[in-house]
Amino acid sequence: MSIISDIQQNPLPAHVAIIMDGNGRWAKRQGKERVFGHKHGVESVRAVTEAAAELGIKYLTLYAFSTENWNRPQAEVDALMALLVQAIENETPTLMKNNVRLLTIGDTGRLPDNTRNRLQQCIAQTAGNTGLSLVLALSYSSRWEITRAVKLIAKNVKDGSLNPEDIDEKLVSQTLTTREIPDPDLLIRTSGEQRISNFLMWQLAYSELYFTELCWPEFRKEAFYNAILDYQNRERRYGMTSEQITST
Repeated sequence: MSIISDIQQNPLPAHVAIIMDGNGRWAKRQGKERVFGHKHGVESVRAVTEAAAELGIKYLTLYAFSTENWNRPQAEVDALMALLVQAIENETPTLMKNNVRLLTIGDTGRLPDNTRNRLQQCIAQTAGNTGLSLVLALSYSSRWEITRAVKLIAKNVKDGSLNPEDIDEKLVSQTLTTREIPDPDLLIRTSGEQRISNFLMWQLAYSELYFTELCWPEFRKEAFYNAILDYQNRERRYGMTSEQITST
């Protein structure tokens, strides 16, 4: 019996971010190449996206490919790019059927032309959907994003369009690639690793963190529901005391 019936609509995280880790290790345990794990990881993406949409979660961000991943063996990078194109082509009809909008964050200019073009086509095709926003972090890292924001702010100061005294947290947030996306309420990382790996470092300041020993190809709907239930049993204080939270 599914535990989905135990999940309450309040508090339901508006934004869940996931570091999809463990594809290679899972494949190795099966005696297969790393790409085998990536292929099965696509099935988990489908399952978790469906689960998030069914629950009414507004944003789901998946760390699909980091800037550091470009340093992996070329054969694996090529396979990942091909798999991404295939997944987008196969899943676009399902995104349309489920009213899911596709977005992306990251230095996507580094993606191969075919990958980038297919990605943009899917983004345009799903732009009118009003349900879950599925955000793919591709060629993304927080250090890249924050450095980019600093350069943009410095340029505006230099050309006189921005006064240094007007620089605050709100301005920084509005200069990031996630400016139209709320900060994550919950971060999930699979495979037992307990670090954020250069992912949404600014945005995760007050996020709840959830770590599971399951590798990403093993992480399906019930595992996602467990993470949501764990989140709902936590008290988010944002620097305040429990008494202050209770009295508000």
